[in-house]
Amino acid sequence: MGTTTGAAVAARAVAAVKVYGTGDAEVRALDGIDAEFEEGRFTAIMGPSGSGKSTLMHCLAGLDSLTDGQVFLGDTDLTGLDEKGRTRVRRDEVGFIFQAFNLVPTLTARENITLPLDIAGADVDEDWMSTVVGAVGIEDRLGHKPTELSGGQQQRVAAARALVSRPKIVFADEPTGALDSSSGADLLGFMRRAVDEYGQTTLMVTHDPGAAAYADRVVFLADGKIVDEMLEPTAERVLDKMKELAA
Repeated sequence: MGTTTGAAVAARAVAAVKVYGTGDAEVRALDGIDAEFEEGRFTAIMGPSGSGKSTLMHCLAGLDSLTDGQVFLGDTDLTGLDEKGRTRVRRDEVGFIFQAFNLVPTLTARENITLPLDIAGADVDEDWMSTVVGAVGIEDRLGHKPTELSGGQQQRVAAARALVSRPKIVFADEPTGALDSSSGADLLGFMRRAVDEYGQTTLMVTHDPGAAAYADRVVFLADGKIVDEMLEPTAERVLDKMKELAA
C-alpha cells in the first residue's frame, strides 16, 4: 500500500518475506509485504497475535533481516548492509521506544537520555535536550536513577532518549504496554506532539485501539500480510476492525 499524502517516504518494505524455521516447523511471519510509511506522520501497525507486526517493525528498523525482499530507511537499502552497516544506520538515524524501558540502571536519567549521543561521540544539543525533557515533563528527575523513578517516568526517559538525537524515524514497540492508563496517555500525547510540533516520523506497533487512535494512519496485518488500513482512526473504528480480523 502506498503513501496517503504524497509526502516523502521514511521507511518502506518491498515484497518483504520473513521465514522462521524449516519444513513442518516453517512459519512465514511476513508473506510478501509491500508498505510505505511517510515522513512526518504517525503510523500504527496492528493485527492479531502472530500477524507479523513486530517482525515487520524489527526488519524495517534493521534489528532483524529479511529472508527475501527489501527494506529501506529513506534511500538506504538495509537489505544490502552487513550487521556493522545496520548498526550504524540504527545509531545515526533511528530512535527506539520499547515496552521494556531498556534503561541502564547505574546511569542517571540524563545519562540514559544522552547515552546514544555519547556512544556515537556526538555533542548534546542542550537547547534541544531541554525542549525534549520539558516536553516529557521530567526536568526535575534528571539526576535520579531508574530505580528511583516510576514506570511512567522511566518510559518518559526512554522517549526522551529516542528523540534527543533527532532521528529520522522513531520505532515504538508496544510503548504503553507496561504503563497504567494515565502514564500511557501522557506518553502517547507526547508522541503525538512530537509529530505535530517537531515533524517527527513515528511508527508504532500496538494492540491497543485507544493507542492507535493517536496515529494518523493504522495499517492492519493478518497472517503476515497487510489486509487493510485506516486514516484518521478512532478507538471505536479500530476496535471494530480488530474484531473483524479476529473472527
